Amino acid sequence: MKSKQSADEGLRRTHLTEDGEETSLNRTPTLYLIKPFNPWGSRLCTCPLKYSLHPYTGCSHRCLYCYATSYIGLKDSTPKKDYLRKLRHDIKVINPALPINMSTSSDPYPPEELEHNLTRRTLEMLIPLGLRILITTKSTIFVRDLDLLARGNVALMLTITTLDNTLAAKLEPYAPKPKDRVLALERAIEHGVPVGVRIDPIIPYLNDDPHEIKELISAIASIGVRFIVTSTYKIKPDNFKRMTNAFPELEGKWRRLYYSEGEYVEGYRYLPLTLRKKILQVIIEYAKKEGLNYATCREGLTTKEWFNAKSCDGSHLIPWRIQLNV
Repeated sequence: MKSKQSADEGLRRTHLTEDGEETSLNRTPTLYLIKPFNPWGSRLCTCPLKYSLHPYTGCSHRCLYCYATSYIGLKDSTPKKDYLRKLRHDIKVINPALPINMSTSSDPYPPEELEHNLTRRTLEMLIPLGLRILITTKSTIFVRDLDLLARGNVALMLTITTLDNTLAAKLEPYAPKPKDRVLALERAIEHGVPVGVRIDPIIPYLNDDPHEIKELISAIASIGVRFIVTSTYKIKPDNFKRMTNAFPELEGKWRRLYYSEGEYVEGYRYLPLTLRKKILQVIIEYAKKEGLNYATCREGLTTKEWFNAKSCDGSHLIPWRIQLNV
């Protein structure tokens, strides 16, 4: 499917699909909600062309390590104003050949979704049109919508950073317990929804223990997960303040690793490359042993040793169940 010419060619990004057809991120620059995903122009981003869509602003999960709070603030999830009307508009002008990622910053399934139902209503609009949807979440509320997800062009990526409930309660204070997330994943797999897991971020001295990583990968592999993406914790000033307030005994070690020995890349403080490789190698080796495909996220590691999946975000998992009808 060839995209229509945009009114402003300077806003278009094009590439060839697997079928050799040209796609672009937008047919017109007038988009209110479904926006081209462009993570601050990061040279380390390996995501395919896609859109991002956020029914809510803010995020009630309040994860200490969250990067998005540096630009959306630390606040509870709030429904976007006039959301459904704007969504109907955007559906008419996007390029339907590209997937829509819900969501890349604010979780599409915060606790508030049980009251407002914006994500479910979004799915009810998008799925019958045959649009491809990638859901990225830390919630278990998606189980409520398995009736929709199972019949659409939809894949699910669930973040699980640790199976340690005590640690998770400090890092992700308002997100579901890790083992509840595993059970929710199992339900999705039983319903035929393609799934992957984000083991992200890996934080030195907290969730980087090889035995605990092995336990996590074994747990998700045993229920049928076949794809993971992983990355190390990157420091932003606001998330680092939250992390050191919660774990003051680690502040000195983190400052040494990130500020003295690490590097500054694309607006983030990174661990030294040798240490990042050492940490991520453990995860990848366990993934290989379990027969999982794997990718790394914004690490600059793109050779097969670090990245053997068809995408880093899980968009390659999206099935074609419904023909495009836009």
